[in-house]
Amino acid sequence: MSARSQTGPVRRRLDADRWHFQHGPIDCIVSADGGDGAVAAAIEAAWARFQTLLAELVGELVLLRADLSAGAPVMPSGPVARRMVAACLPHAQDGYFITAMAAVAGSVAEELLAAFDDPRIARASINNGGDIALRLTPGTSFEVGVCTDPRRVAGLPLDGRFTIAASSRVRGIATSGWRGRSFSLGIADSVSVLATGAARADAAATVVANAVDVDDARIVRAPASTVRDDSDLGDRLVVRAVPPLPRSLVDAALARGAAEARVQIDSGRIIAAVLSLQGRWRVVGDVGVAAGLEVGGAGSTTPEPRLRDERAAAVR
Repeated sequence: MSARSQTGPVRRRLDADRWHFQHGPIDCIVSADGGDGAVAAAIEAAWARFQTLLAELVGELVLLRADLSAGAPVMPSGPVARRMVAACLPHAQDGYFITAMAAVAGSVAEELLAAFDDPRIARASINNGGDIALRLTPGTSFEVGVCTDPRRVAGLPLDGRFTIAASSRVRGIATSGWRGRSFSLGIADSVSVLATGAARADAAATVVANAVDVDDARIVRAPASTVRDDSDLGDRLVVRAVPPLPRSLVDAALARGAAEARVQIDSGRIIAAVLSLQGRWRVVGDVGVAAGLEVGGAGSTTPEPRLRDERAAAVR
């Protein structure tokens, strides 16, 4: 997230149910079903809140880039920033290097979703660059597709699919991986995490994706600061390229990630995780909350991870 934005917040209607909100690095697909008046009012409330978010976060950027594992109290004032810290702090307390920025996308999505807390709205979602906050009422569900390479032409098969039912506890989904918008210390093509909230999913997806790793001299790594001078990761080595690996190394990397996912599940921070690397998959946790889980569609040896609402597939 940069301290500057070239343009102000903009929005456009995509269809009867969806809007696109964008301001600098914040890029959201907003969707809702329900009474027309209630949905319209909620859209306007979400838009009003959206317009203030970037400046609010930039104003606390120094705090949000601080290493939470260092032990010094980080106490931002804004609600989104506080949610970011709350989602990341448990990982820092476990000894992981993490900053609050690991949960920024999910925290923003949750903040906007609050505008749809109306009994007349049956279902709503905020998809912030692939990190999704959900509102589901009894009898509703939400279809989510995993696309490991969004550069593929729309209409080609997805790499995986989830159905999130209202009866499940899942209300947040996030994906991380080395080709994503943010840097990763690991080599996962994608790690999709299901949790009770988008901010918690976002932070945990970062941690689990970092754990999907092996030692191989052909993997290209570089200090984050040499790739992006304002990175909160400093000189930590981030993955820049992953060659085709032998199956033994792929399985070893996935096993490490799966072990970390199990730690996160046992701690109560997440509900389930789906890990992917070079066509191999691991599903960890209660996949019953994602009825109809399918994996293994069209793939790519160097995919860019993205979890998306299937109805938004043609937008991104």
